[in-house]
Amino acid sequence: MKNLLPPTWQSPTLTDSDTHNKWLIPPIVDLCGRLRELGQSNHGTFKSEGNSAYQNGILHICTPPDTTPVLDNGSLLKGLKDKALTDGRIHLYPIGALTASLGGEKLANIAGLKQGGAIAVSNARHGFANDDVLLRSLEYAKTFDVKVFFYPDEPSLTKNGVAHDGYVASYHGLSGIPWIAETVALAKQLLIVEETGVSAHFSCLSCKSSVELIRTAKAKGLPVTCDVAMHQLHLTDDAIDGYNTLAFVYPPLRSETDQKALIKGLQDGTIDAICSHHEPLAMTAKLAPFPESTAGISNFDTFVSLACKLVADGILTAEQLVEKICTNPAKIAGIETIYSEKGGAVLIDPNKEWTVSDETMLSMGKNTPFINQTLAGKVEKVFFD
Repeated sequence: MKNLLPPTWQSPTLTDSDTHNKWLIPPIVDLCGRLRELGQSNHGTFKSEGNSAYQNGILHICTPPDTTPVLDNGSLLKGLKDKALTDGRIHLYPIGALTASLGGEKLANIAGLKQGGAIAVSNARHGFANDDVLLRSLEYAKTFDVKVFFYPDEPSLTKNGVAHDGYVASYHGLSGIPWIAETVALAKQLLIVEETGVSAHFSCLSCKSSVELIRTAKAKGLPVTCDVAMHQLHLTDDAIDGYNTLAFVYPPLRSETDQKALIKGLQDGTIDAICSHHEPLAMTAKLAPFPESTAGISNFDTFVSLACKLVADGILTAEQLVEKICTNPAKIAGIETIYSEKGGAVLIDPNKEWTVSDETMLSMGKNTPFINQTLAGKVEKVFFD
């Protein structure tokens, strides 16, 4: 057995026969997972998505504020955290809204959100009325020592785009989303982060230029971290060929050049973490024509298998993988103390093969481009109170 738990971590008692050629890792920490409980229970609930996460070793989940209602009220957060633990056996860490109702005009009550248990604030993918609001928002967050999560996106450049602006989208007659829509927003946000000194995390990056901008920002000493969604490391925009709505996600799957840059950024430490970007959807949401379907990939069930593939392909060592999906995300979310106190462990068989299907997926959402594929790597046992 390869014991990948931190040195101070209490290890469960296991026999050699139980653990031959297996990995023992800390619980996985996901920096971006949507569980759909609020306002979208037809797609998922704390019970369904919590069970999927738990059985796949994802025991700590940060969730963005763009729910219904929006997470802009601190009094709402504790009830959500309690319900996620009761119904789904997972520890939920809400990210509060940066502006009221995510409207981009009036600042949310960040002090109240922090008191209510928000680990950070964000405007999700919603824009701001103007740059002054963005500046004042970050100054306000800095005042209360609250981290800001960004999902960089410039709405004026995305318009009605549904796929990466490249050959595949053009061939299929689909409106494109240029990579610059992400990097223009990211560049502006980094400049204001530098001005205000607020601690910032950039989530779900998708393109080469974003990695380069973050690399430069880190070299300058800015207080920034970033993550990439697991599917961006394994898929390119080729996956949407034939109008495959199961590969429709936002930000879109990018080019092979972008994918290689993301992998390099992961290897050299520019990218700190890998998130699931779990977005379960009822299958009716994927039955419409590509432009009218709903973006999102259900990722909890395939996360560990795809993580194991990164090691099998020589992209990361098993030790580096644990940093990217366990310890680094805990640091970024500011839950290191809670994480250590809760402890626990996840036993993984990196070689166990299984076929992704409606029956083997525990999530209510079966919307994955890996459906009917055979993957290697599966959680065998979860040790967690």
